[in-house]
Amino acid sequence: MTGTPRLVYDATVAARDVTLRLEVAEGETVALLGPNGAGKSTVLGVIAGLLAPSSGRVELDGRDLAGVPPHRREVALLAQEPLLFPHLSALENVAFGPRSRGDGRSAARTGAREWLDRVGVGDLARRRPHQLSGGQAQRVAVARALAAEPRLLLLDEPMAALDVDVAPALRHLLRGVLAGRTAIVVTHDALDALLLADRVAVVEAGRIVEQGPTTDVLSRPRSAFAARIAGLNLVSGRWDGSAVRGDGIAVSGLPSDDPPAPGEDAVAVFSPTAVSVFRDPPGGSPRNALAATVTELEPLGDRFRVRATAGAIPLQAEVTAAAVAELALVPGDPVNLIVKATEVSVHGALRASSGALPADTVGP
Repeated sequence: MTGTPRLVYDATVAARDVTLRLEVAEGETVALLGPNGAGKSTVLGVIAGLLAPSSGRVELDGRDLAGVPPHRREVALLAQEPLLFPHLSALENVAFGPRSRGDGRSAARTGAREWLDRVGVGDLARRRPHQLSGGQAQRVAVARALAAEPRLLLLDEPMAALDVDVAPALRHLLRGVLAGRTAIVVTHDALDALLLADRVAVVEAGRIVEQGPTTDVLSRPRSAFAARIAGLNLVSGRWDGSAVRGDGIAVSGLPSDDPPAPGEDAVAVFSPTAVSVFRDPPGGSPRNALAATVTELEPLGDRFRVRATAGAIPLQAEVTAAAVAELALVPGDPVNLIVKATEVSVHGALRASSGALPADTVGP
């Protein structure tokens, strides 16, 4: 990573069993992905000063934040709910941060009006929170966070509480707002990560299990969660030189640019669109034929997502509605999932860790 690190997080929260290290460079947006209970929001709480770590440290521009109260950290947290002050207008909510920083009333209000205009709700300045829609209130919350001029912006599922027809507009707004800012975004949505983040860290059970540039992680996932949100199939096991073997199945594929050595842990990744569904294994060219049981049929317009389990591994195939009708598929049916080895990419598996930083960035 280039540039001077803006944030270094190296802390443990024992009560929540969260131990990880994370670095965010100046002007970089990092997305934290992971299942519920993985520890993502705990990390944001420690950085914001809402939770005290059991050990370790949080540094911002080389400044140790231990003992620094939340309002002195130069960190702003945007949560799922707007959490606006109910007795203040939108304008006064946004002016609150500058006023707390010592700005005069007139200057704070002027800046607040500018921020409300920038997020597209300048005409709502006089309204109180109960007079705003969910999307409008979240825009005001964005303006309030940015008006405080934080060095670090934290976003905890900022679109989770919004209607699906409102979220795209706020996502577009955040994409512009975050450009060039230092930020951490917690999300379950692959689209949020792709549009908002430069880099992704996948957290499971309080540990970073995978991290890297957003497009790399979501196109070549090495963790089950990253594969799931990217809509890809992933089989974990040991590479024997021609196939990944694990949980009772074997998947042949082509080694990637970072191939595993025979005997090493590996993952095989392939798209649901590369999978065909048959009642009986077909003959012909070499391919993977995985005995599976249908668990769910999900309509996708004129196609269907067939969910099934092969051994203990959940897999997906995307097929035409005509194919589902011809095969007369229902949950519980035994099938064969067929995928060519040329459609399968094999990567060395990443080991779960605390997300250790390079020695020259950890600090003394």
